[in-house]
Amino acid sequence: MTEEEIVQKIKEGYHTTDELKRILRLTMGLCQGKGCRRHIARIISRELSIPIEKVKQPTHRPPTKPVPISATVKKL
Repeated sequence: MTEEEIVQKIKEGYHTTDELKRILRLTMGLCQGKGCRRHIARIISRELSIPIEKVKQPTHRPPTKPVPISATVKKL
């Protein structure tokens, strides 16, 4: 995902991280938003000319129980 794509969607009317997440799948990578959430908030803040503190943070739903990757891989 590029910053230009995020800015375009903001101009189309998607103004929260959750809205952008639904349309662009932001924060759904390996880091689950730990690396990009703050950066996305800065882009929204800049594009909408609002303080970053006013940018609504996305819903965070951590797993209820960690599952090792090996448990999800089929054994041949």
